[in-house]
Amino acid sequence: MTLEGLTGFPRVALAHRPTPLEPMPNLSQAVGVEGLFVKRDDCTGLAMGGNKVRQLEFYLGEAIARSASVVLITGAVQSNYARCTAAAAAKLGLRCVIQLEDRVRGMPSEYQRSGNVLLDRLFGAEIHTYPEGEDESGADRSLDSLAEELTAQGECPYVIHLSPDHPPLGALGYVEAAGELLEQASDKNIDFRSVVVASGSAQTHAGLLVGLHAQGRGDIQVHGVCVRRRAEAQGARVLQCAQAVEQLLDLRGLVGPGDVRVTDRHLGAGYGQSTRESEEAIRMAARREGLLADPVYTGKALAGMLSLARSGAFEGRPAIFMHTGGTPALFAYGSLADRDSPGSLRR
Repeated sequence: MTLEGLTGFPRVALAHRPTPLEPMPNLSQAVGVEGLFVKRDDCTGLAMGGNKVRQLEFYLGEAIARSASVVLITGAVQSNYARCTAAAAAKLGLRCVIQLEDRVRGMPSEYQRSGNVLLDRLFGAEIHTYPEGEDESGADRSLDSLAEELTAQGECPYVIHLSPDHPPLGALGYVEAAGELLEQASDKNIDFRSVVVASGSAQTHAGLLVGLHAQGRGDIQVHGVCVRRRAEAQGARVLQCAQAVEQLLDLRGLVGPGDVRVTDRHLGAGYGQSTRESEEAIRMAARREGLLADPVYTGKALAGMLSLARSGAFEGRPAIFMHTGGTPALFAYGSLADRDSPGSLRR
């Protein structure tokens, strides 16, 4: 399959593409390897960027095609997806309804009002809450109920469901991104064999897998670092999502169980709970590369990449960190600075 296979899906233009592919020489030196690179999908442009912008091009393309007047989405309090959806809706002249789930308990007040939440409100989203944090199907049903109320009021709602029970349209953004990455790497003579990415909803992870395999590059390993659930459950979710993406594209049998690589070594206590290793990775990226990572997704994924590099998993070949954004969440985790340990960066 070539990228032309994506043209049958309605789409809106939201992202700045291509995003940069940059070397990380100082981080490479810090862990004693050569050839660590970063694909800067934190630079997709809309509302402080991130991977959700590529995904929303397909969801909101369908919403516009259906003449939607309002878009609904659910996510954690500091959801990057909700923030980008609110911004995209504003840009496209749609109303936005956000449902925030209580996934991370015991957080300080700044978590409830700063970072992505501040931006949600700035973009004019209508905000609702959902008391459970690990009930995806229930959260989706709650969104559907809100959509029914809006329909009764004469609105035309479009719901972005995030549970795996619905077609993963957003993953198509990363089928395309795989091709963009291959083209950039070829232009820069980067002969990479590994990509590291945060693995949560699985749409970015699965989209990359399908995109690489569709272009004959199944030899490239995609390492998913778990940010929400344990490896066994996440691996099954990635495979299910990849197979659903293949079905959307009328393909079969590209990605199998042996192609799905996930680790929960850096998950810690769970979603949104930082770890010593992720905090160290965040500080290392900031102080050695001027690169911002967040405690929820990219900090854990970057910790995973550095661990893989130190263990020799990349076998001396270049590896690419897929930076999926999340920068606003840093402002909801201000206590990170209070746990600073600059001496550890001098090892």
